[in-house]
Amino acid sequence: MLCATSRLLAARTATALPAQPRGRGPGARCRRRELHFPGHPEVPLGEFLAGRLARSSVSASRRAILRRGRMPPAVGGGPAGSELRPRRGRCGPQVTRAVGPDVAAQPAARSPKRPARGSRRFEAAGRWALLALVTLLSFATRFHRLDEPPHICWDETHFGKMGSYYINRTFFFDVHPPLGKMLIGLAGYLSGYDGTFLFQKPGDKYEHHNYMGMRGFCAFLGSLLVPFAYLTVLELSRSLPAALLSAALLTFDTGCLTLSQYILLDPILMFFIMAAMLSMVKYNSCADRPFSAPWWFWLSLTGINLAGALGVKFVGLFIILQVGWNTISDLWHLFGDLSLSVVTVGKHLTARVLCLIVLPLTLYTATYAVHFMVLNKSGPGDGFFSSAFQARLSGNNLHNASIPEHLAYGSVITVKNLRMAIGYLHSHRHLYPEGIGARQQQVTTYLHKDYNNLWIIKKHNTNADPLDPSFPVEFVRHGDIIRLEHKETSRNLHSHYHEAPLTRKHYQVTGYGINGTGDSNDFWRIEVVNRKFGNRIKVLRSRIRLIHLVTGCVLGSSGKVLPKWGWEQLEVTCTPYLKETLNSIWNVEDHINPKLPNISLDVLQPTFPEILLESHMVMIRGNNGLKPKDNEFTSKPWHWPINYQGLRFSGINDTDFRVYLLGNPVVWWLNLLSIVLYILLGSIIAVAVQRGAHLPAEVEGLSQVLLQGGGQLLLGWMLHYFPFFLMGRILYFHHYFPAMLFSSMLTGILWDTILQLCAWSLASPFLARGMYAAGLLSLLLGTAYSFYLFHPLAYGMVGPLAQDPRSPMAGLRWLESWDF
Repeated sequence: MLCATSRLLAARTATALPAQPRGRGPGARCRRRELHFPGHPEVPLGEFLAGRLARSSVSASRRAILRRGRMPPAVGGGPAGSELRPRRGRCGPQVTRAVGPDVAAQPAARSPKRPARGSRRFEAAGRWALLALVTLLSFATRFHRLDEPPHICWDETHFGKMGSYYINRTFFFDVHPPLGKMLIGLAGYLSGYDGTFLFQKPGDKYEHHNYMGMRGFCAFLGSLLVPFAYLTVLELSRSLPAALLSAALLTFDTGCLTLSQYILLDPILMFFIMAAMLSMVKYNSCADRPFSAPWWFWLSLTGINLAGALGVKFVGLFIILQVGWNTISDLWHLFGDLSLSVVTVGKHLTARVLCLIVLPLTLYTATYAVHFMVLNKSGPGDGFFSSAFQARLSGNNLHNASIPEHLAYGSVITVKNLRMAIGYLHSHRHLYPEGIGARQQQVTTYLHKDYNNLWIIKKHNTNADPLDPSFPVEFVRHGDIIRLEHKETSRNLHSHYHEAPLTRKHYQVTGYGINGTGDSNDFWRIEVVNRKFGNRIKVLRSRIRLIHLVTGCVLGSSGKVLPKWGWEQLEVTCTPYLKETLNSIWNVEDHINPKLPNISLDVLQPTFPEILLESHMVMIRGNNGLKPKDNEFTSKPWHWPINYQGLRFSGINDTDFRVYLLGNPVVWWLNLLSIVLYILLGSIIAVAVQRGAHLPAEVEGLSQVLLQGGGQLLLGWMLHYFPFFLMGRILYFHHYFPAMLFSSMLTGILWDTILQLCAWSLASPFLARGMYAAGLLSLLLGTAYSFYLFHPLAYGMVGPLAQDPRSPMAGLRWLESWDF
């Protein structure tokens, strides 16, 4: 490869184009030139696969490019980026003008004769047949043994359960947008699943419940990743062998196969990412026919797929960034085309705003409208949201409820923190462990409805029962000194100068006393934000703070998750910093007082924009709060490209049916090598072109494919990988798979280009043909054989572990970190 590269950079042959200033001749890069064998200029290298069929295929592809007069546009991801993109619609004439009649005649002399119409039909049929073969193989590998194991595997316990919630119309909370779970629920409903399976924990058997519809839906979308990759690479490279190699890498990857066979969001997310990428390169290829029906179709489909990707996971933002960069680059070149009027450029801008911004936002918002319309029953997600939000859920104690409007002494209440996803002030009979402040009763916040959330509000200086009929009703007012007694344990809300468990500069909050009798550290001053002394406190509407009378600190929640001794609930502290933040502001939600009249809560129900905004705030906070727990398995981003460690989907011993998520090591390490080689080779070519090197005509087209098509894929890999280094949330191995799709497509383009360059350096056409064929077949067969070796990881293993010589996986544990 290096010899070929050196030779192409030093060549000064008669086939080279004349020098252009700084390598920027506009006509020289308007089309891809096929590589021909020395001595046989009429035979392109890529035609070794199918004789006459492949020859006519390459010729037709070349004619299509010549008719368009341009290469697929770059997004700036390649090393040469915008320098290599020609001006639209003017490439054909510029070629002749730039090189002159004598030189321009040379490519025409090399070109094969125009094939007959029957040959073109035969060629098109062959291309469709190859696509059908690739698709069939993808579906066969994904649907093989789809019903095994017949029990819950890994995150099926979450997303299968959420599909059940949609069928039962039960509200829940998840850190991801709703589209993926909605589609899983719809697939289950249409396939006859009744939503009654509990999905409690991995390993639970499905028994008579119909789970195949949901698994089949995910496998169907996962199977489409392979033909999408094939078509994308074919569009970027105009090379059938490159497209076939990329498709093979994804077909025979055990990791992609495993993720596609279970009830997960990953195959749905990757489907929309790949569909958006394919749609983008398709509408780029229609750039010479702007505002035509195909142009509008692919542009609109790109917007639809962007909405789908973001609607499944926020990771979909990365493909939005890639399409956005492509669009900005596209519009920038249109703006520089002086042959276009300002009105035409404005039409282009308007079309992209409508299809790539307005349409995706509309569809994305519509998914939430459907989500909130379907999930109209109270469920486990209520506590994550505000009291006003809960009032719209059927079955919630606030729905169509009537409660006393003003807070009075003797009322039984729940106190909810106003920061999203903090929850209710909570206590239970468990004590803080030794060494964690005073060994008194724990006080936490809890996100779910619970009897341990109930408190009785009392005066600080008396133990008399305010609900005694002989006592008049006395309302709680702004500035009053109160005591909160935990209803279940009869201990008072208490604070003192001991440090909080996790936030060392804050004070500990505990439950203290016996039957409501404690000490002066139980006294709190209740204040309504932005109110004057003496005002009554309204339930749900008043924003209150609780100031500890002795220490002067403010009751709040740090939002930090307590260890297992605190049941992984959230820490409550008393902060000496009096600045108003949502962490230290509360409202009274439930209110029970038989001596007071009730009012209806219908007026509290929020509007749809308010619901949409609140749900996003809760999801973002929930994502940021996903921190590793004690002894929980996680991975780091630098582990992923090297396939350092997999993830156990099912089974832990030799009697279990074991499934292990691990990429095919041959595929993953080849992808990693390809990224390094691409950066090296692409940089050499880009520098050479920038320095005005005279490249042979046969090589220049390959260089443009490598820099422009490969640059788009490298940009996609970078956007879907490097942002994870900046994330503070918990990360898993499966987060790398969207980036892996782009690296596999880049591998197909890179090695097809390298093999053609190496073959070009050989003098003998027979050796060149043989070397190209041998190289490509070696990659395909090596990938397929490695899949044969490692396929038990995806399809399931039973028997001895890999450390045992009797295991079928013995000898295949190439890294000590592989735990299968």
